[in-house]
Amino acid sequence: MFNDRINKVQDALSKSSLDALVLIPGASQVYVSGLHFHLMERPVVLILKRGGSQAIILPELELQKLADLPYEITSFPYGENPEEWSLAFRKATTYLGLDGKVIGMEPLSLRMMEYGYFREAASKAIFQDAQELISFLRLTKEEREVSAQREAVNIAQIALENTLPSIKIGMSEKEIAGELVVQLFRSGSQPELPFSPIVSAGLNSANPHAVPTDRKIKKRDLLVIDWGASVDGYISDLTRTFAIGEVDPEMIKIHKIVQEANAAGREAGGPGKPCADVDIAARNVIEKSGYGKFFTHRTGHGIGMEAHEEPYMRGDNQQVMLPGMTYTVEPGIYLPGINGVRIEDDMLVTQTGSESLSNMERQIIAIG
Repeated sequence: MFNDRINKVQDALSKSSLDALVLIPGASQVYVSGLHFHLMERPVVLILKRGGSQAIILPELELQKLADLPYEITSFPYGENPEEWSLAFRKATTYLGLDGKVIGMEPLSLRMMEYGYFREAASKAIFQDAQELISFLRLTKEEREVSAQREAVNIAQIALENTLPSIKIGMSEKEIAGELVVQLFRSGSQPELPFSPIVSAGLNSANPHAVPTDRKIKKRDLLVIDWGASVDGYISDLTRTFAIGEVDPEMIKIHKIVQEANAAGREAGGPGKPCADVDIAARNVIEKSGYGKFFTHRTGHGIGMEAHEEPYMRGDNQQVMLPGMTYTVEPGIYLPGINGVRIEDDMLVTQTGSESLSNMERQIIAIG
């Protein structure tokens, strides 16, 4: 698998203006190499040069991870003294002949530390944004990737189903989030979750990216739970909104509107269609209901090894959907100081349309 992915990188490099690609610990490095490293104070850099050479700069203590790799790679290890680390960069860039070359990097991840070592080791090199190249490589998922995402969705849904009976009036958002994390692990998620669960109730639920607080849930609250699981490095990202006891009729109304918008967005996806169609379909439902100004974010984003990756479901994004793309549909209505609603599902573009990987009940349910 990783030989195939390295070949895909080499093919992409041959069609680009780049002479090499550098990747630091994160999803793309794992995707290409299968190597897992922590992003830490010790730099780890994978370098792929156009033409087939691979090298890696890494701490000596990590060398065992290179044993039994199914492909060839030249290592440039270094010890614990930071004053010696620049030498490893000089050796690697000299070995690959990178001085004066065009080097691609991920602008959202390459740190000033690694960039500084490269500038010192290859002062004539030109660094360029390679995000488009890297995103294209990961854009459509192989069957094994989709299978892992399906399992991540299944685990997440089971975990929340097992959490709901424990939710009672008077519990805090933090307590609910803690119980959900426990259930995610019990249900089979990898320990490294895609993100910390969002559990927000009442006025906090009107904040799309709220952080769980000590606020205790109470009657008439809406409770938004945004959560996900990880399987083999691939993730799920789901949201459901619940009623705490009996809630105001307007809250039932906006939940129904968001539910309809979610359905419209799920229906709008398919091969050959622009990503914008998903956003437009969901947004039209909410705007026609009179709540358009309270839907304050895009309708969705790609998912895979990261919780946010391409494609992005925005109304201005004409990127064409392809079979194998996976993404979210998550419309919402947020009434500041009152309550908020979001319903989110994970989608797969198929050969003929789109498929929802998630099937947990979307109707409003009273709990607590």
